[in-house]
Amino acid sequence: MLKKQIKPLIVFVIFLISFPQVAYAYIDPGTGSYIMQTILAAVLGFAFIIKTYWNKIKLVFKNFKHK
Repeated sequence: MLKKQIKPLIVFVIFLISFPQVAYAYIDPGTGSYIMQTILAAVLGFAFIIKTYWNKIKLVFKNFKHK
């Protein structure tokens, strides 16, 4: 059932990509800087979460190993 829904979507996306429109737009340096800051904040936030819950994560894998 899902394959029947995905095939027309893929064809539609390929059709849209095949005929690009001219945008006459640009991305200024401030936008690029903002995107880089957002990505860096997400990576550091994920690292902080892993560091905070590291002992609990190790315990889960240790219990999984012994079973």
